Parts: sequence; structure tokens; C-alpha cells
Amino acid sequence: GLCISALIIPPFALLVYLESPGPIFYKQRRTSRGGRTFEIYKVRSMRVDAESSSGAVWCRKDDPRRLKIGAFMRKYNVDELPQFWNVLNGDMSLVGPRPERPELILRFKDEIPNYNARHEVRAGLTGWAQIHGLRGDTDLGKRVEADLYYLENWSVLVDLYCIAATFFRVTNAH
Repeated sequence: GLCISALIIPPFALLVYLESPGPIFYKQRRTSRGGRTFEIYKVRSMRVDAESSSGAVWCRKDDPRRLKIGAFMRKYNVDELPQFWNVLNGDMSLVGPRPERPELILRFKDEIPNYNARHEVRAGLTGWAQIHGLRGDTDLGKRVEADLYYLENWSVLVDLYCIAATFFRVTNAH
């Protein structure tokens, strides 16, 4: 993944810089197994000051904070390619529940039944919820149900299916 990413990221990095000078890579605190936080890496797909007035919020369809090239990168997961580094570092797995921001978890853990069960495994670059369109500004209860389904039905075949489906299922990737 890192070798392939090394070929794909540079042209997009240049396009990001040309559209919006500033840092090309973006890091953000996320939570993984056991509630441990880590810095997730992405190619920046939004304006530099995207959350300066709103704080932590999910990207939504037609979000005005997105760069033009950012919309394409998010749809096809190009912005997430640097996360292979997170996998190599042991912060994430290839497949698992999507890592969430700690400030959003504080709200969700009391609102959504069994929300914290998703922190029993490492967060994933892709996962059952993601390939079923449950990412971003979608029903969090259904996303947690999908994560729990993955945890209860894990197998190597399920992981391989999730990895393969990631290339074809890009629903709700704004």
C-alpha cells in the first residue's frame, strides 16, 4: 500500500498545493483500540482553516470547506492513502471500525448503545461500515451496528471482502 501510494500521492499533493497553498498533509487526533489516541495522516482535502469557526464536524455532501480536488480525493479515498503509514506504525489495521475523533466520541459513547465496543479492536483503513456507505454524516446507530456485525463475524474472508469492496463502493465519501 505504501509503495503504490508513493506513486499516487505526489500528483494530488501538487494539485492540493496549487489550489490552496499551505500544508499538503493533514494530521488529526483519532481513537483506536482501547481508547488510545493517535495522529492519523491524510492528504489535505479542505481549506486550511476548515474548522476554525465550527470546531469538529463531519464533512457533508457538497461541503463548501472542501477543495475542488478534495471532492475527488475524498470520493475515491485518495486523501486516506497516507494512512498506510498509520497501519505500518501499528496505530491502525487495514480493516476495522473507522477511527473517530476523541471530541466526537465524548458525545457518542453515551448516546449510542454499545458504541465503545468498537474500540475493542484497532481502527481500520476500511471496514464493514465503510463499504456499506456508513461513513461521514450518516446514521451513527447504523454505523455502530455495522461495526458490531464486523466484530462478531470477523474472518480473513470478511477482511478480504472489505478490502476488495473498498475499490468499488464509494457511497457517502464526501
